[in-house]
Amino acid sequence: MTRGVKGGEPPKDVKIGWRSVGVFGNRIGFMAAAMSDIALEELEKRQMDADSIVGIAINGIPLAALMSEELERELIIYRPSQERHGKGGAFSSNYASPQGKKVLIVDDVVSTGDTIKATISDVHDAGGTVVLAVVLVNKTAQDEIAGVPLRALIRARSI
Repeated sequence: MTRGVKGGEPPKDVKIGWRSVGVFGNRIGFMAAAMSDIALEELEKRQMDADSIVGIAINGIPLAALMSEELERELIIYRPSQERHGKGGAFSSNYASPQGKKVLIVDDVVSTGDTIKATISDVHDAGGTVVLAVVLVNKTAQDEIAGVPLRALIRARSI
């Protein structure tokens, strides 16, 4: 597609909505199972392991919780800085801490990579190491962010 519907430029970005999946827990479970399989494949290929799963608020949390169960790993919940008025991200004290852990980051969509990059930085600042990031949809051409491998169930690209 080189032109928009009314002859203009094609959209610079595309909204990824997954409400038809998100409204039922079992559907989220199917997606999380597929993402878990991708994570295991990548970790095995790189001869790595993860102690914990980091779910990025809000939409990464249900996926991460189910992946944590599927992979039998601790669950860490992370709130990005924009939700804390620019103060830097925060890890919920009601869940596991990234300190001293090798972690797998989970989110729904990567658009620019900035949220994952900030999460990687905050995990590092908290004493953890990020070994992999897995998302539902990758809207970028990136295969890694800040040196961390990035895998997705779906990759969206302009053609």
